Amino acid sequence: MKLLSNVMEQVVKRNPNEPEFHQAVREVLESLEPVAERHPEWVKAGIFERIVEPERQIVFRVPWLDDKGNVQVNRGYRIQFNSAIGPYKGGLRLHPSVNFSILKFLGFEQILKNSLTSLPIGGAKGGSDFDPKGKSDNEVMKFCQSFMTELCKHIGPDTDVPAGDIGTGGREIGYMYGQYKRLRNEFTGVLTGKGLTWGGSLARTEATGYGLCYFMDEAIQAKGKSFKGATVVISGSGNVAIYATEKVNQLGGKVVALSDSNGYIYDAEGIKLDTVKRLKEVERKRISEYVKFHPSAKYTEGCSGIWNIKCDIALPCATQNEINEISAKTLVANGCFAVGEGANMPSTPEAIDVFLKNNVVFGPAKAANAGGVATSALEMCQNSARYSWTFEEVDAKLKNIMVNIYKNASAAAKEYGFGDNLVAGANIAGFLKVADAMYAQGIAY
Repeated sequence: MKLLSNVMEQVVKRNPNEPEFHQAVREVLESLEPVAERHPEWVKAGIFERIVEPERQIVFRVPWLDDKGNVQVNRGYRIQFNSAIGPYKGGLRLHPSVNFSILKFLGFEQILKNSLTSLPIGGAKGGSDFDPKGKSDNEVMKFCQSFMTELCKHIGPDTDVPAGDIGTGGREIGYMYGQYKRLRNEFTGVLTGKGLTWGGSLARTEATGYGLCYFMDEAIQAKGKSFKGATVVISGSGNVAIYATEKVNQLGGKVVALSDSNGYIYDAEGIKLDTVKRLKEVERKRISEYVKFHPSAKYTEGCSGIWNIKCDIALPCATQNEINEISAKTLVANGCFAVGEGANMPSTPEAIDVFLKNNVVFGPAKAANAGGVATSALEMCQNSARYSWTFEEVDAKLKNIMVNIYKNASAAAKEYGFGDNLVAGANIAGFLKVADAMYAQGIAY
């Protein structure tokens, strides 16, 4: 990074001990070097320095009472990263691992991901180190109400529209929305992922998983491949993994493995999705319970071994940095021809290098998993119009968005000398729109 090395140095200096954020920024800046060479006016205007610095970082205390009457205290965050092309948009993650580094990496990626959708939404991320696992509905409600009591001061339908993320599903969004409405005395589309009876969008639940498959289907068809008859391994067993599995099945593929944070299941006959949906969506149980209903399947403790399973296509849908260099080499050796990131940054830089050097079709997260935020933006559109589209209408719009993301990323990669590298292409295609808007809007003094 010749022109942009000083930008990276400043990021590390200003944000010490934030490895995930450093990783995300470095990967993007490496792609943007030829853009900087072509646009010296953006360099002079400090576009690159400005885009890696959040516009606003909000941190607050979240006190709440547990069922025993004890006071618990968590920390809440909202990183409002960039609003050049629209109101801030990005999920709220509830997980013990939440910290500045995680949220800044996610928020930074969200800028480019949201830009790629072609919809007018900026980038943000937020959440808390609260863990909803093991908590009663009453405890989750009390936390969400306390969290929103502070967050409501910083969000709004034309300012910042949060969504769900890890740990934040329909239940949590409902409690947060109820508190926002109570405090602000207004019924607006301030959160997405809402229930269908109070402003939610059909196909939002399926969107990230479906969108991942739409993107990858377009990418592999460009190489003469198909999901039809393919063996697929998917990590995770949450919302993204479940609906990616559903769409793979519809496209003619066979998913043979899913996982959670404890371990993974392997079913050579193909994962029985109805069982997984009941365990995870209804009963909130661990994936290990699957083998009780399907004894021919096998459960293995630990997550990393899932990438030793022979497959044609791998879709990591669990968490960041879950595929390392060793796992990537194993996938390649076993004949895997495509990898699509359903989670955020699930492949390490070393793993990505392995995939690209071995001509694996690689769909980076900011492009491949943009279906969720795209449909969230479609939910915002419906809320603004006080109108609802059918499932088929939303799904058709989603597919069109994901196909265009692939085409734009592919075209940008070729235009700037990166060949078939969709990582660079997605970074560039997403950045160009934001940079152009930032430059046009001038420098705020």
